[in-house]
Amino acid sequence: MAEELTYVIITPHSLHKSRTGGIISRLLSRTGLELVAARMFAPSKELIQEYAKLIVSPKDPQDPRVQELIREYLLKEVMPDPKTGRRRRVMVLILKGEDAVRRTRDVVGNFKLEGEAGLTIRDTYGDLVFDEEGNVRYFEPAVLCPPTSEEAEQKLKLWARYSDTDGGVLKGVIEYPPGAKVEHTLVLIKPENFQVPSGKPGNMIDYFSRTGLYIIGIKVHRMSVRQAEEFYGPVREALKTKLNHIIMERAAPVLEKEFEFKISKAGMKKIAEVLAPEFGEDQFQRIIRFMCGRTRMDCPPEELDKPGTEKCIALVYEGVDAVRKIREVLGPTDPKKAPPGSIRREFGRDVMVNAAHASDSVENAEREMRIINIEENNFRKVVEDFYGSLN
Repeated sequence: MAEELTYVIITPHSLHKSRTGGIISRLLSRTGLELVAARMFAPSKELIQEYAKLIVSPKDPQDPRVQELIREYLLKEVMPDPKTGRRRRVMVLILKGEDAVRRTRDVVGNFKLEGEAGLTIRDTYGDLVFDEEGNVRYFEPAVLCPPTSEEAEQKLKLWARYSDTDGGVLKGVIEYPPGAKVEHTLVLIKPENFQVPSGKPGNMIDYFSRTGLYIIGIKVHRMSVRQAEEFYGPVREALKTKLNHIIMERAAPVLEKEFEFKISKAGMKKIAEVLAPEFGEDQFQRIIRFMCGRTRMDCPPEELDKPGTEKCIALVYEGVDAVRKIREVLGPTDPKKAPPGSIRREFGRDVMVNAAHASDSVENAEREMRIINIEENNFRKVVEDFYGSLN
């Protein structure tokens, strides 16, 4: 069976209620599909009007009345606020794989008058409430996705056409009290979380939601060797001088066993000082390989800027005191030293395979976002590469 693209739109209400992580966790773990692109949108009136026209479809298994509810929901709840003109946030995910449309729709679910709670995303996060006379009192779809591969193509091309003007790292979509000192910070959910289909990336986003911060940017990113070297460049020299204690701990028993005598602490210190630069450089290269799948030694000069084989999710969070709040939930570099309930304690393994990265200052957040080109529109590229022209 040929591969398909499909999409899932996480609604403004789901984002506001911090249901994003739970939704992503279910999508990745239950569909087994690959997340190939993601982008935040603040949809314009024009985009939503065009999209709403495509919602009611004879090929959609949902009751036509439910389809009409979704169309009305878009025009009321996803349009820019009619009073303030402020645009609303949505997150659009692109999934790829065999039978992707059906597999995703099975996990998302269709609205029914009766059903077993919790089986699908809409069972858990969506609402369709009727009054005693059978009129709809409240409706929240939680997510939106296409019913057929043909409609997936048509609607993805539409969102891709607007992805430059209406998408990216969003600005001005969150209202703050006067004088609030708003920060932006970067989170990378690291490659080990994508080795097999897993709910871990979504679970981590769920943990980060405890901060009360807002996601204003998201990108599926594959670091190039050059990007990884620049991103982790500040730790390169530190690794050559701060790992002496590890060398001493590991080398002492091996050398003493081999030479059959006790080496003094002063002697081991000298040995560590000799080995430290090479050991530190080796550790740095391990980081580069871990983040992008290869090192400078593995690729010709013309491929240093080529995206690597390893994938991560880059997220931009916005809010008051964002840097500190994110790092508190993440925990220290070494998962063994992280407090219970922190991301690294729950999902990390060691100082390298430690689940996620978070910027340690506003200045470094800006630097890191620049390096990975967080504004890059690879959402549009994925759609164009798969379907060709967007027309």
